[in-house]
Amino acid sequence: MDDEYENALLDEGYGSADLPDFEPMEGPGLFDEPDDEPAEESTQAAPAVAAAAVPAPAPRRPEAPPSPLALYRRYRPDTFADVIGQEHVTVPLQRALSSNRVNHAYLFSGPRGCGKTTSARILARCLNCVEGPTPTPCGVCDSCQDLARGGPGSIDVIEIDAASHGGVDDARDLRERAYFAPVASRYKIYIIDEAHMVTTQGFNALLKLVEEPPPHTKFIFATTEPEKVIGTIRSRTHHYPFRLVPPRLLTDYLGEICRTEGVAVDQAALPLVVRAGAGSVRDSLSVLDQLLGGAGDDGISYDQAAALLGYTPDALLDEIMDAFAAGDAAGVFRTVDKVIEVGQDPRRFAEDLLRRLRDLVILAAVPEAATNGLLDVAADQAQRLQTQVAGLGAGELTRAAEVIATGLTDMRGTTAPRLHLELMCARVLLPGADSDERGLHARMDRLERRVGMMGGQAGPAPVEDWADAGEPTVRMQRPADQSRRASGQAQPAPAAPALAPEPAPAPAAAAPAPPAPSAAVREPVAERRPAGEPPRRRPAGAPPGSTVAPPPAAPEPPAPAGPRPDGGPGQLTAAELRRVWPNVLEEVKRRRRFTFMLLSQHAQVLDVADGVLHLGFAQTGPRDNFGSGGSQDVLADAIIETIGVELRINAVLASGEQAQERPAQRPSGAPVAPPPPPEPVRAPEPPEPDVDISSDDEVLDSAHNAEELLSSTFGAEIIAVRDADDA
Repeated sequence: MDDEYENALLDEGYGSADLPDFEPMEGPGLFDEPDDEPAEESTQAAPAVAAAAVPAPAPRRPEAPPSPLALYRRYRPDTFADVIGQEHVTVPLQRALSSNRVNHAYLFSGPRGCGKTTSARILARCLNCVEGPTPTPCGVCDSCQDLARGGPGSIDVIEIDAASHGGVDDARDLRERAYFAPVASRYKIYIIDEAHMVTTQGFNALLKLVEEPPPHTKFIFATTEPEKVIGTIRSRTHHYPFRLVPPRLLTDYLGEICRTEGVAVDQAALPLVVRAGAGSVRDSLSVLDQLLGGAGDDGISYDQAAALLGYTPDALLDEIMDAFAAGDAAGVFRTVDKVIEVGQDPRRFAEDLLRRLRDLVILAAVPEAATNGLLDVAADQAQRLQTQVAGLGAGELTRAAEVIATGLTDMRGTTAPRLHLELMCARVLLPGADSDERGLHARMDRLERRVGMMGGQAGPAPVEDWADAGEPTVRMQRPADQSRRASGQAQPAPAAPALAPEPAPAPAAAAPAPPAPSAAVREPVAERRPAGEPPRRRPAGAPPGSTVAPPPAAPEPPAPAGPRPDGGPGQLTAAELRRVWPNVLEEVKRRRRFTFMLLSQHAQVLDVADGVLHLGFAQTGPRDNFGSGGSQDVLADAIIETIGVELRINAVLASGEQAQERPAQRPSGAPVAPPPPPEPVRAPEPPEPDVDISSDDEVLDSAHNAEELLSSTFGAEIIAVRDADDA
């Protein structure tokens, strides 16, 4: 052992017994000087040993070519002129740079991928250019090259990710470094990305610095949620809101990139890319980059894009829309089954179907939508959409869109999406699946009434529409004929087949009647009945519900001599309002159930004149409740929502005879008013059979029937019978 090493170990406290025994080493030792003359024997043996021990070097593998950058990095703008869809931000910034009115702090907000951070880098490039501040950086100076696309970056432009550096300690560190002068540029610029992630304490630590920064320091905050940036910071910055890029502009931009890349792309595939990107340039470029990576020799096809992005092919949408137009339920459900078989998500299919319905509704309202930019579709697809619009119509398309939109809301979180999809399709197929029995027809009538009534169409048009009604037209003319016969006026003899279904009662023709009044005044039937004729309510064997409409032989009120004020063109009549009264009640029920109960059980339409709806109530209590509880406004709003007509409401107390007369109050003097259907349907209103039966009805008001009614209904038993005088 070396003496110096041994002495050193002894000085450290080791004993001689503790020292290890080292064997002497051949050749240069660890602490010995290397031998100047190596042994000749070892020199001669070395090449042979090396040749035997060292294997031959393996062939060098070729290095893989460097992968290209992502599209959103390769095509990142270098100037404000290259930023698309943000002219409301880039133009004011360029003007501020030209006039040297640059603020010390900016706040860029907007959705992701719309150019906030890119614009912040361009602004820093414009400020630190040797020719700056300038809106157009030179691109040749060191600062411009450092901040250019693919450049190394500048030491004086610091980007901070606030998502991971948003605490108070990070803010204090930034505050300390901000006072140092820039190294090689004009300004030291801090770009704080995701600024909404900075804590409140961090913002408070930066508050004084942002309010009064050094002259060489600039701040640019970028965030997607500006409302989370505290107000004291926002008030010290210039706020520029960025927006999503319009679809047409983004489609043209993506097409230009595809041409630059030398890849062919189907024009029908680009709208799918834009739709997947949702207006974000970065997201759209990422989707396009994915499609470019999997493109074949023929480029990007529509089928490839639809399959990769998960959208429903147009063929399936065309198939189900054609089945809807034809009313082919089997075809509709076959299409739904095909959607499930190919692995399509039912929710995605419903969303795509709703989007197709949206396009069809717009095309039905604006026939030239495919050419003026409202719809971004190809020419062949526009022709198919026109055919589908012609087969369905605007009203049916609107209702189908409402059904699908409501069903999509119900599909959230469901465990049986296919079942919900099939139920939605069934509702679209069935007109009666809506809230009332008229379904689709009520919606179509509503649209037609809005056009006809509010637009002031000519009077003869409704007569032509109702000319083929047959029996209703004869019933409309019958009151006037009876009035002329009763007053003894001369009249032309009508055709026999037309009047055959309406036999005139003999007593009415024999008894004289007072002349027709000159004004349009309605009187109860009982007051205009000829003397000696008993009141005609209903036959003895008829069911109680038959009192809603009088029998054919019952007399009806005479026609007014002058024209009705509500029978003119473009005005609502009482008959038309009664026809849609069930729909009005459904709308009232949706708004206020108390008003619906009052109207459905106690109210009836008496007349519509001069924009006033005269509503009759059989009792005083319901009428007072209707007038004092705000129900009039509810009914007026429901009428506007249902038929688009604004009416004032007048609640009156109607007698039983007026209630019985209601089906006969149709304008007969004005030929322009369309007659109602033969039997008005009043589904929501419960029947009120024997409400106003007169005491002189020998059949219904007999004592025998009263006894039977008490016995059958209440189980009563007659004990004694007394006369009125005895009581």
